Amino acid sequence: MLPPFEEFPYTLRIVSEVLESNGSSSMASVCGGSLALFDAGVPTRAAVAGVAMGLIKEGKKYAILTDILGTEDHLGDMDFKVAGTEQGITSIQMDIKIEGLDLGIMEEALTQAREGRLHILGEMNKSLSVHRDDLSPHAPRIITLSISPEKIGDLIGPKGKTIRGIQEETGAEITVDDSGLVTIAAVGGESMDRARQMVMAITAEPVVGDTYQGTVKSVTAFGAFIEIMPGTEALLHVSEMRHTRVEKPEDVVKKGDRVTVKLIDRDERGRLRLSMKALLPRPEGMEDVPESPAGGEGNGDGEGESRRDRGPRRSGGDRGRRGGR
Repeated sequence: MLPPFEEFPYTLRIVSEVLESNGSSSMASVCGGSLALFDAGVPTRAAVAGVAMGLIKEGKKYAILTDILGTEDHLGDMDFKVAGTEQGITSIQMDIKIEGLDLGIMEEALTQAREGRLHILGEMNKSLSVHRDDLSPHAPRIITLSISPEKIGDLIGPKGKTIRGIQEETGAEITVDDSGLVTIAAVGGESMDRARQMVMAITAEPVVGDTYQGTVKSVTAFGAFIEIMPGTEALLHVSEMRHTRVEKPEDVVKKGDRVTVKLIDRDERGRLRLSMKALLPRPEGMEDVPESPAGGEGNGDGEGESRRDRGPRRSGGDRGRRGGR
């Protein structure tokens, strides 16, 4: 019933403490354990219940017992435990004290056990019928990501500088193996989400059509450069800021602002173009403002054209030659 390790990379331990019983403590542990997993937010596929069956047999006469008591277990001829879901059996355990068991009795016992199991599942569903949407706040968050092995070096960085920086900023613990499997562990969803975003930003490629949270790195007369991934900037042209005409880009964004943008284009040279208005509803009856011709939004010396020609830029390093010069 547990999800694959790739989807839920936890090692689980369930502790069941039974202080007193006059029945099957193991089947009580199955039922309580299933509810505990649900309550903890473990995405198990279905609830599991268990029931202990018994048998009293004298000659050809017999009686099959459901949910046996301690005395019935001790004096009976069979201890037969069945655990499962509404759809089928997950486990069977049997102790038998007589020589052989008729197949018909086994079939009858399994049918009777199913009726008992479904009844117990119905009672369990009254308390909690599905797993909770989120993990318990007391549980550490653990997720796995698969990255290209070629990106492992980018994630680790020189002498581990990059991966250590992510861990220090987010408080998460990050490991990566040679196959590119990245494991992120953190206490708290916010820390986990931030660490995942930072890892994906380093190892992923920008995808046209996707939406990004970026930081405004610089504002020019014709738009702004937004860092949508660590070290990767793209141009948000003034004509893509609003559906209405924007006279000055700084009226909309300022350096250091966090903005939501959509990647709308990547040309053959890898240059990226962003849009804010693509994420905004278009005013009824309004047409898009046409983009100014090359250089029209610049400072008169061709700066607009040259800056607009730039593709994704690497922050903090050599930004290369200006295009069109």
